[in-house]
Amino acid sequence: MTMKAPKPPAAAALALALALALSGTSTSQAQACLDRRQIQEAVTSGQIMSLDAVLAMAGVDRGAEVLNVQVCDQGGRLVYVIGVLTADGQAQNLVLDAQ
Repeated sequence: MTMKAPKPPAAAALALALALALSGTSTSQAQACLDRRQIQEAVTSGQIMSLDAVLAMAGVDRGAEVLNVQVCDQGGRLVYVIGVLTADGQAQNLVLDAQ
């Protein structure tokens, strides 16, 4: 007897699609991004600014919750790709210059 896997409800599929979109991760982008150790080394060496400094310079509300952070090469410049949840419940992806 074979069983078919149940199809996810539409709401679950939509939530998964939203989560993937907010993560800002694609195969090509993931290959051009730094890992955590490389990010820390880049901040320590002064190659890029700290996340706190970048958020402050961009005027991001201190009440915003940071959901995920990547540092990626975008056209030869390093940028922070940051998923945030604002105090009013809106999710946003920010792309901010890291240098």
